Formats: sequence, structure tokens, C-alpha cells
Amino acid sequence: MKGKVNLVEALKKYFGFDKFKGDQEAIIRNVLDGNDTFVLMPTGGGKSLCYQLPSLLMEGTAIVISPLIALMKNQVDVISNLSEVEGVAHYLNSSLNKAAVDQVKADIRSGRTKLLYVAPESLTKEDNVDFLKTVKISFYAIDEAHCISEWGHDFRPEYRRIRPIINEIGKSPVIALTATATDKVRTDIKKNLGILDAIEFKSSFNRPNLYYEVRQKKGDDDTDKQIIKFIKQHTGKSGIIYCLSRKKVEELAAVLRANDIKAAAYHAGLDSATRSQTQDDFLMEKIDVIVATIAFGMGIDKPDVRFVIHYDIPKSLEGYYQETGRSGRDGGEGLCITFYSNKDLQKLDKFMEGKPVAEQDIGRQLLQETAAYAETSVCRRKMLLHYFGEIYEKDNCSNCDNCLHPKKKIEARQWLVIVLNAIAAIKENFRSDYVIDFVMGKETAEITAHKHQELEEFGAGEDVDEKIWNPVIRQALIAGYLKKDVENYGLLKITAEGKKFLKKPKSFMIVEDKEFNEEEEDEMVHEGGTCALDPALYSMLKDLRKKVSKKMERPPYVIFQDVSLEQMATDYPVTLEELKNIQGVGEGKIKQTYAKEFVDLIKRYCEENDIVRQADLRVRTVAKKSMLKVKIIQSIDRQIALDDIANAQGIDFEDLLDEVEAIVYSGTKLNIDYFLEDVMDEDHVDDIYGYFSESDTDDLETAIAELGEDYSEDEIRLVRIKFISEMAN
Repeated sequence: MKGKVNLVEALKKYFGFDKFKGDQEAIIRNVLDGNDTFVLMPTGGGKSLCYQLPSLLMEGTAIVISPLIALMKNQVDVISNLSEVEGVAHYLNSSLNKAAVDQVKADIRSGRTKLLYVAPESLTKEDNVDFLKTVKISFYAIDEAHCISEWGHDFRPEYRRIRPIINEIGKSPVIALTATATDKVRTDIKKNLGILDAIEFKSSFNRPNLYYEVRQKKGDDDTDKQIIKFIKQHTGKSGIIYCLSRKKVEELAAVLRANDIKAAAYHAGLDSATRSQTQDDFLMEKIDVIVATIAFGMGIDKPDVRFVIHYDIPKSLEGYYQETGRSGRDGGEGLCITFYSNKDLQKLDKFMEGKPVAEQDIGRQLLQETAAYAETSVCRRKMLLHYFGEIYEKDNCSNCDNCLHPKKKIEARQWLVIVLNAIAAIKENFRSDYVIDFVMGKETAEITAHKHQELEEFGAGEDVDEKIWNPVIRQALIAGYLKKDVENYGLLKITAEGKKFLKKPKSFMIVEDKEFNEEEEDEMVHEGGTCALDPALYSMLKDLRKKVSKKMERPPYVIFQDVSLEQMATDYPVTLEELKNIQGVGEGKIKQTYAKEFVDLIKRYCEENDIVRQADLRVRTVAKKSMLKVKIIQSIDRQIALDDIANAQGIDFEDLLDEVEAIVYSGTKLNIDYFLEDVMDEDHVDDIYGYFSESDTDDLETAIAELGEDYSEDEIRLVRIKFISEMAN
């Protein structure tokens, strides 16, 4: 019977398609023949058909193990609509009540149900196991199989229990399917599912229609502004924005809505009815943009998502590939924009503290791969495909930021020789960061523990700029001179090509990495403001500030800081509402009588000089965007010690002072006298306060230099907060 099935006819009958995509037909034949099967197919390649069609053709019920409750409902609805048989597909998970579970079991017993979706947690429940033992199972399909591997981006420990449960229910063929898996993850999956002999089907990971770009992240306000500008340029198109935290998801969705973008938040903290409604609204195009944590997207089969934005760098390239893969599934435009900064990387690294050491090690290596991708100047497509074990032959894909704006190549033959000799000298037993320390001649604790500082090759590259070594190693991996050991993930090994190169070195051209330097980023933000600002208006605003400060007998910086004037001379706010969007201007400042003088001056200036304002690019912020600020204000009102507030909010004391400064500078009055009386000498407070009363600058470095060593930085900052609060607000 199996051999006689006309699969194209069956495809047409059940799904209405005239032909299969890629390896689909071969995979389905393999399942029908009763073989274990491993399928690696990118998002949008048609994985689900590989188990749906054979389940309809085979005797018994196919068990599909999936971690995604939302996707189960979606797929059951699709199959049920295609079939005339009531109950042909069902799901069994925690969302069903007892009556619904009984109905599912009755349909399976009667032989009507060909496809049963279960969550791994439901599969392990004793009564479900006992029931399934009485059922003829055609095969088991393990969807999202990367969840089985600690090296996968979405590790689920309960997936490790699947094989023992299958053995208990009754052995049948297994088909494992995933959209993202490196060699390491593939081996892990097959080992854990006991299908080492499975026939493998691996589709190309290349999605030519996707455009990849990584942008420098210069702070949340700037990122919000860039995202709003981008969405306005793609009005009416569907998109997903991924953020790491639920808090950021909520905040960004609110900012987008305030800027007339139809957006909604989606994360695990929302109740299931809200999440379902949001998914439906997205599918029905009542909303254009979903802002989500990584938990979203798996259950959405929307072919025309036109952009995927990563607000934060993802934890792994598997996660990144899967999430970007949600765009352009119909083969049309798919724009993948990622914002990256070293600070985000450090934050992710910090999240790992407290986890088991092995898990931290894996997490950090996956993070390093993501950082390498973000920082590289080589073709992003080439880099991504190489990560998944695929060679991309072209040097320029013409559809990523690095290929559209290529950097000049430099000769790196002599540096590669140094690296290869170093790796050979330390017996191919170390990762890239160790190799770099070794060639740079750094006597780290690890290097001295191995006595590698005594080797001849130690320090062979100490005269070379350190930032050259990462691109040399990364691009040598892509070129095939080096490889990373699959079992001992991350150890650098020399390939046969690399050995040939050492014997007879030839030209090896590389491009230097992009630099993501935090200090430079900050400078760039200010420079960006200064470059764009209108010098004539800036000068007029400074004159007005001087006039107001004289009248009020306050230092000029108490009225508005320089950074606020710079932004006013860039954005031209002409109403008090628009003035609120200026950095350092809050509700408190708006209420000051002089605020209107500034917007009136700007309005007059725009009219007299025919200034065309870019109103569409001005970002409306959400009042009190940050709950943290509200909590700080409430705590200070209750006279809680500042160090206790910092501990309660889980932030450093310095970070708390940053927040308090931002609050008072933007016009909110805070009384911290109760804390100063507790921790500071009264004379110190008077001296510092007197300094700021007479100084024409609030700059901290200047204050430290002028006041001398008797006063600590924290003391100066605390009294400056008191001064600004009393004088400016």
C-alpha cells in the first residue's frame, strides 16, 4: 500500500497544492516506509506538511509533540478545515477541561483522529501514557526538536524525557523536525531521541529575500526614534519587534501607539485570552505591529510579515535565525533590523550568573557567536550560513548592510600564520579568546597555569593592534582554515586547508570588524545632535536662557541644560506638548512660566526663516514611561533611605543617583534632606550648595576639581540633586 500511494494526488486532495517544495516528498516517503527521519528545514520551508500528510495516509494516530500551545490550536484548525471527517485532528494540553479531554479520547478510540498534538508536559502525565498504550501509534513527530539540546536556543528539560515515554507507550518510527540546528545540536537531538541511524534531510538555510542589518544602539530614546521612523517609512506593513524584557515590550508598544502606529504587546505575563486576541488581531491585520518577548511568533503562521526588528541582541544565533525567519515567508520583502551594543551583551552575560557552570559556559559561547555576527564586516548571510554548517559561495549577497556598504579589504596573510602557529603550539586545545591572549603575549592566570608563556610562539603578535585578531580568526573559520570542535564546542582546530596554508602561505584578505565602543556611542549621540542643530537658533536659545537666569537669579543650567537646548535647536518644538519630548524636559519644566518663552521663540524663528519641520519624525513619548521613576518618587516621598531604595529596585547606588538626577533635571521637585541629614556633615552640604549657587556650570568633573579631596563624588552628586530640585523646580 505504501509504495502505491500517489503522493502528488494525495497532496492535491488534502491540501490543494499541485507540487511539493524541496525535500518534502522524499521525507514523506521515508516516513511512510517506517524509517526514523531527521528534518532540518528553515522557517517557512513547509515542515508541518512532512508529518501532516503521512498521518492522513497511515493507519493509526500520529503523535505530534510540540512545545507551543498556540501553534497546536492553529494547526488543528487548519487540518480540521481541510478534512470532511469530524475530529481528524486534536490537541491534548493543559488548556482543555475534562469534558474536552474525554471527547478527544473518544475520537481517537473510534479511529477518526489521525493527528494528535501534545505538549511534552501532557505526554508525561500518567493517565495520558496509560491511554496512549491502548492506541495504535503510526509515528511520533517531535516538532521544534532543538528544544531537546542544551545547545539549542530554547532548551526545555522536559524534552529530554520524550524517548523514555515513547518506549513506555510503544515504539514507532520517529520524525524529528527543527528550523535551526548546528552540527552540535543535531548530534544532541539524535542521541537524545535514540535515532542515531535516522535518515537526514537538510534544506538550505539561505533565505535570499531577507535583508539583514545591524545598527548601533545609542540608548533607548534614539532606538525608539529610529524604530518609529522605520515603521512610518513602511506604513501599513506587518512587523514584529522582539525585546528581551516584558517591561520593555509594554513600554515600546505604548510609545508606538502614542505615535499613531497600530501596535500591541505580547508576552507570557498576559492572560491567554489577551494573547489569543492579539494574535488574531495581527493575523486579521487590525494591528500592524506586535512587540513581543521571544515567547511570541512560534504560533503565528503569517506569510507576509515584512519586517522583524530586534530591539535587543538575541541570546543565540539559532534564536536570531528563527525569529528573523518569521519575515517574508511568502518569498516577498523581509527586512531584518537588529540593534546592538556592548552594554546589552554585558546585561545578557549578567543574567547567567547563578546558573549551573556548564549552562553558563554554553550560554556564553552562544553569546560570543552572536557578538561575532553583530560586529563582523563580512557578508552577514555568509556568516549566518557558515554557523549552520553551510557554505555560501558568493562574496557579496547584495542584500545585507555589509554587502551594500562594503569595507576595504586588508592583507592578513602574516597574521593568519601567527594564529595557526599559535593554535598548533598550544595543541589545538583552546578557544579563540585564549588564542588571542596567547598571541598578544598576555600572561593571564590561565596561560601561566599551562606554562604557555614559555613557548616560542607566545607573544608573536604583541606588536599588532589587538582588535585585528577577532576578524582574522572569524574569517579564517569561514574560509575553512580553522574549524570549531563540535564535541568540545569552541576549541579551535586547524583544518587540512589550514595546514596547507602554513606550508605555503598565500594572500588572505580580511575586513576589520565594526567598532561598537560605548564611549564613542555617547559622543556620537551628542555630536549627532550638534551636527544637526541650527547654530543660529541655538545661539538665540542660549541668550534667552541667560536672560531668564538673570531675572530668576539662578545659574543658566538650572533653567535648561545644554543638551536640552541642543535638541530644541535640532527638533524645533513649537508647542509645550512637543517640548516634553526634549531630553531633560518633564512635566515640571513645562509648568514653569519661562517654558512658553522658549517655544514662542522657536515658533517665531521657524516662521521667519521658513523652516520645514520634520514633524513625522518627532517621537511622542509616553508620560511616566518608566515605572522605576514612579517608584523612586514615591519612596523618596515616604522618606526611605536612598541606599534602601536602590536595593529594593535591584540597582546600584550610582544608577539610582542617575535616575534621581534625571527626575529633578526634568522638572520634578524631590526633597532628599532627610537622607542628607543622615549621611552627610551639615558643613559639607552648605559648602557644596554654596559652590553650585555661584558656579556657572553643573559639570561634575569641574565640581570635583574645584571642591577638592574633602568631598566625595557621591556627596557632590547628592547636594547637586538638592540644589537643582530647590532652584530649578
